[in-house]
Amino acid sequence: MSDVLRRITIDPLQCGGRPCVRGMRIRVVDVLDLLGQGLTAQEVLEELPDLEQEDVLACLQFAARRLGHPVLAA
Repeated sequence: MSDVLRRITIDPLQCGGRPCVRGMRIRVVDVLDLLGQGLTAQEVLEELPDLEQEDVLACLQFAARRLGHPVLAA
């Protein structure tokens, strides 16, 4: 696992077990939603001041790896 992805934590007792950033109650999906609404990474950092640039990158990498699973064709 890359150092960037170590920033994503999953704790069944926090946020319903959804992936969060560095054990905070900021979910990966919250960061992705803001980016999806058109905010820049800098604007996300301003909106969520506890985040760092590496956290935003980790959220993007986490999502890419979750969606980038192999598909087997029969």
